[in-house]
Amino acid sequence: MLKELCEAFGVSGCEFEVREVIENVAKPYADDIFTDNIGNLIVFKRAISPSNGKTIMLAAHMDEVGLIITQITDDGFLRFNTVGGIDATILPSKRVKINNISGIIGVKPIHLTPVPEREKPLKISDLYIDIGAKSYDDAKKHVTIGDYVGFESDFVEFGEQIKAKALDDRAGCAILLKTLKTNWNFDLFCVFTVQEETGLRGASVASNVVKSRVKDIDNIYALVVEATTCNDLPNVPEHSRVTKLGDGPAISILDSASFANRKLVEILKKVAIENEIPFQFKASTKGGNDAGAITIRQIPVASVSVPCRYIHSPVCVMNKHDFEHTQNLVSQFLRKMADEDMEE
Repeated sequence: MLKELCEAFGVSGCEFEVREVIENVAKPYADDIFTDNIGNLIVFKRAISPSNGKTIMLAAHMDEVGLIITQITDDGFLRFNTVGGIDATILPSKRVKINNISGIIGVKPIHLTPVPEREKPLKISDLYIDIGAKSYDDAKKHVTIGDYVGFESDFVEFGEQIKAKALDDRAGCAILLKTLKTNWNFDLFCVFTVQEETGLRGASVASNVVKSRVKDIDNIYALVVEATTCNDLPNVPEHSRVTKLGDGPAISILDSASFANRKLVEILKKVAIENEIPFQFKASTKGGNDAGAITIRQIPVASVSVPCRYIHSPVCVMNKHDFEHTQNLVSQFLRKMADEDMEE
């Protein structure tokens, strides 16, 4: 399932294909399933009797970083801009897909680049996409301004790792789909959000939708299941490493978008220890995820993430055991939430 999710197209703002994959898997386990006006897929699973009165919202974003076409040149090359945060230096020579047409991201050859120019940081404006077109008219047969561009990258298992595009956050989507197969004694909303990479827009709308469907809005709790930065690499000092591959799921305390609810963090930590699930705390306050949009809708929220090397690239790498441990931690968290007294 993870392979199919990762290989589906879903650049932020164009999540149709990946949403269809998720909906087909989720439908047999849903009491209600619908797409809201912005494109979030919301799956509701009713509590088995008796309900404990809580409502749990799990969130994972469907979208991935990518590109968007901004210009077609006279000689048939494509200029583009980024959708989401992408470092321009990773882009040259990467394979891409546009409307099922393959392309290659190119840059001026280094031996034709003056030395002063080589010393400057690479910019998006230095790059272009080559789809093999001979002219503007030739390229226009296949591509138009505003078309989305996704990375083309095979799903590969090597050793204990997996390499794929869009592990951020198809890993989280896969964990939510697994969770739907279990019955719980609380109402569960699994929310597959859009446009996380471009401003957490989907989660903002989805939070309001969930609140509108719950009688006791003071008894809603949320958990964001994500992928996060892993920079356990050569020449990165130990104290500067955000997470480490193989050390288990990463629990966030604070980032640029939100401050995790301390009660939920303590529950995550407690169930990890009780069930011998390895875990780590995210050692950075930079970045952000859908928790930022959820918390300002006054829903207590925490985040747990699968560490990923080379995140926001065509070659994200995660550890299989980290993925499995994150899945287990989410399940154990939900079991604990079924009986937990949330009064401070």
